[in-house]
Amino acid sequence: MSLVLSGRELAAAIRSETAARAAELAAAGPTPTLAVVTATADEASAWYVRSLSRTAAKVGIACDVTDLGPASPARPESQDAAVESIRVALIALSENPLIHGIVLQTPLPGAARLADLAGDVDPAKDVDGANPVSLGRLMTGLPTFAPATAEAVLALLDFHQVALSGRRAVVVGRSAVVGKPVAQLLLDRDATVTVCHSRTVDLAAVTSTAEVLVVAAGRAGLVGASFVADGAVVVDVGTNATADGGLAGDVDPAVAEVAGALSPVPGGVGPVTTALLLRHVVSAASPP
Repeated sequence: MSLVLSGRELAAAIRSETAARAAELAAAGPTPTLAVVTATADEASAWYVRSLSRTAAKVGIACDVTDLGPASPARPESQDAAVESIRVALIALSENPLIHGIVLQTPLPGAARLADLAGDVDPAKDVDGANPVSLGRLMTGLPTFAPATAEAVLALLDFHQVALSGRRAVVVGRSAVVGKPVAQLLLDRDATVTVCHSRTVDLAAVTSTAEVLVVAAGRAGLVGASFVADGAVVVDVGTNATADGGLAGDVDPAVAEVAGALSPVPGGVGPVTTALLLRHVVSAASPP
């Protein structure tokens, strides 16, 4: 049975630190405030936003959710209106001095692209690292807010003392939200990184070469035991809604019999992601 890479203890430590700093900021001025803009009926997304709001309240951060509702797939004009509404909301929040952090929640309606809309978020308030400016700074090693989920993967590995320098790492997923930034963060730590995706031929042959495997594909149970080398460290970033209202990862639970370590879903990357995102809000609210 593999080591469980739980994120709960790490997340609690980050939240404690964040709560102390948020209290200091609130005593001296406005309460640190996060704005979340959502325009989707996706249940996994809704679960995350609810969890984020609850956790923010516990650490003394205000969380304002702007719910623009899902656009109708049958009405292209409603999708266009939804995109424009999102853009207007992001610009207004960026200009609001009482808002310190902004998150545009995915998925987005119709053909809307996060990269296009995230450009309307002030980079100083881009606490989830979605603005192309933020991503560019990350890729070039300049100070910025990294995407919280990608940062959480590295934080989880560090917390459990998983060595990265010189090791073979494979990332399954190439999104700008997780796959690409986590690959960059692994490269920054001197891992040798391979990125896989939906067009990768014989995915299992590639993933089974990994000493450290990060799975962020968005497909429940995609990676089974045959995809994983004996003793590999596996980080499951998947958050797929199940019929009973729970969450399932991208990694089949049977992988625990092969891997040397495996992060659970829920309870692995998720709580660390939320804790880091809220720490970013406090950083954004802090005086320069």
